[in-house]
Amino acid sequence: MVLRLFPCFGRGKRGASSSAEANDDEAEERRGMGPVLLELFASQGCGTSPEAEAVVSRLGREDLREAGEDLPLVAVLAFHVEYWDYRGWRDPFGSSTWTVRQKAYVDALRLDTLYTPLVVVQGRAECVGNDLDAVAAALRSSPRFPSPTMQASFAKPEPDKLEVSFMGALRTKVEGSGVDVMVALYESGLVTDCDGGENKGRMLNNDYVVRRLEKLVSVEDVAAKNIVSGAVEFALWEGFNAAKCGVLLFMQSESLQTFGVQQIQIPDTI
Repeated sequence: MVLRLFPCFGRGKRGASSSAEANDDEAEERRGMGPVLLELFASQGCGTSPEAEAVVSRLGREDLREAGEDLPLVAVLAFHVEYWDYRGWRDPFGSSTWTVRQKAYVDALRLDTLYTPLVVVQGRAECVGNDLDAVAAALRSSPRFPSPTMQASFAKPEPDKLEVSFMGALRTKVEGSGVDVMVALYESGLVTDCDGGENKGRMLNNDYVVRRLEKLVSVEDVAAKNIVSGAVEFALWEGFNAAKCGVLLFMQSESLQTFGVQQIQIPDTI
């Protein structure tokens, strides 16, 4: 069965006499849209990944939007892969789980091979991560969807576990095949003194690094206003600092297209 999604897209073309009105309407609609999800697949063992990391960090911080660039809001997740570890440097954030995720995109997008740095936008488009012009073009052309209105509550049932409970509306009508509501726990402000591999001698700065990814719930035939609830539990790592971390909720279809992105701040008191 084909998945059908119903976002609030901008209006189509109109005559010249109503162009100003159309622009105003479209601008108003864009203000109600949530961020576009950008996934970066990178490695500290890849010589060109640091440049891509810098690009997506600027996008995540909205530096380019504040500088006047015509870009949508962007939510960034950086997945560090481990397949370059054999080249002299083991990425401390690399995981074979993220390599499996990248391979799924390679198949879905009909790419020839795995590579880093790879950017995937909304699960629909890909480009080389250190090509800012290509990344910006993919962001501008991507579909926009409303953000869910999930309320989140946080608890630590054990010192090394973080539980996050959610309740709210997805704000995107889903018909047909089910979609997964995913929750990522990421960490920013990471600095690594790299003493091996292609980046030997460099201080590597990494933001939005995905440390955990869990499925909250699977849904199908859900109205945009229906209330959805669930909880996820994350295993925490040594040195976990809530002030450096964040939570990102998004929906993903069977074809790996993503939509309905919501960023959630973790309380400093956790």
